[in-house]
Amino acid sequence: MEFKRIVVTGMGALTPLGNTVDDYWNGLLNGVSGAAPITLFDASKFRTRFACEVKNFDPTQFLDKKEARKVDRFTQFALVVSDQAVTDAGLTKENINPDRIGVVLGSGIGGLITFQNEVVDFAKGDGTPRFNPFFIPKMILDIAAGQISMRHNFRGPNYAVVSACASSTNAMIDAMNLIRLGKADIIVTGGSEAVISEAGVGGFNAMKAMSERNDDPATASRPYDKDRDGFVMGEGAGILIFEELEHAKKRGARIYCEVIGGGATADAHHITAPHPEGLGAKNVMIEALKDANIQPTDVDYINTHGTSTPLGDIAETKAILEVFGPHAYELNISSTKSMTGHCLGAAGVIEAIACIKSVIHNKVPPTINHFTDDPELDHRLNFTFNKAQERPVNIALSNTFGFGGHNACVIVKKYS
Repeated sequence: MEFKRIVVTGMGALTPLGNTVDDYWNGLLNGVSGAAPITLFDASKFRTRFACEVKNFDPTQFLDKKEARKVDRFTQFALVVSDQAVTDAGLTKENINPDRIGVVLGSGIGGLITFQNEVVDFAKGDGTPRFNPFFIPKMILDIAAGQISMRHNFRGPNYAVVSACASSTNAMIDAMNLIRLGKADIIVTGGSEAVISEAGVGGFNAMKAMSERNDDPATASRPYDKDRDGFVMGEGAGILIFEELEHAKKRGARIYCEVIGGGATADAHHITAPHPEGLGAKNVMIEALKDANIQPTDVDYINTHGTSTPLGDIAETKAILEVFGPHAYELNISSTKSMTGHCLGAAGVIEAIACIKSVIHNKVPPTINHFTDDPELDHRLNFTFNKAQERPVNIALSNTFGFGGHNACVIVKKYS
């Protein structure tokens, strides 16, 4: 079966490294760490007191004050980046059919800050149920997709995807398949996450999942380093405009790249730990390569899940070696989470944007904060440690894995 071809015609990003796609990309190439002491709440009593926050973000610069108060921070992020991407793609009333444009957005947790604040306020009271009428509409995970559709009058398929940290990659795969099946001409897709809060940090601390390197936050995210001690929480959002190729050409759109395949699998192993041999990770890359109709030797760069956890980094590299064989040593591999931290449900799209920029500019962003080789890893692999590298990048692959054993992978290619 021959599928419709899908291209990316617009991008938007809010990240710990910058509040536009270009600022984010420049931060990656320069090896900037987005980690710093937490400012969004008083973290002095927490085991982890730092994170990768989106900086200098004032929602009222982009949204009406009244409108901004009615939505959670994760939806504020989503609305801002949707504006960026729609403008970047040149979508106007004159060149689109709103019934043929959908929104598919991922988030791992949604409005946790709203949920936390409402429940805490209730607990402080006398038991009388006094809740904000916007409590539920602010909190629910699908509301960001709904708000984007209302803001831009997009009336095609509209829903949210949740698969923990794989959410926005699964959203992109759904978006790709909706266009392939002829259900839409354009899908606004990606993800948003904003859970740097008492509940978010406290919850992940309780699981012992996060780094506690409070004395040196900037170097705390250390994927593939012997002394890695857990992930660094990040926040942010990314939006991509997926568009059917002929539709894009007809309206004279600028084309960034082609999206050629994706895959999704499950570890079926453990609620938080990866399969020790990387079975699900191996299978998802194989599935994505088959979907893209390419060979392992066609891939030039892998943006890994690479969270800086002791088990995860080992399992993923095992999977890469199994899937790519000798070609694994010809690839560039990097974890941009070393700079952005782990943006949870938004990680997939933020990292897909890094892959797209790599394909456009033939540059691979680094894995920063490497100090000591881990003897359990094969260091013949090119982890792109500490400094960006220039090389031809025709095809790039992005991996994202989530609690619950969810694995998702998307592949982008130079457009020709």
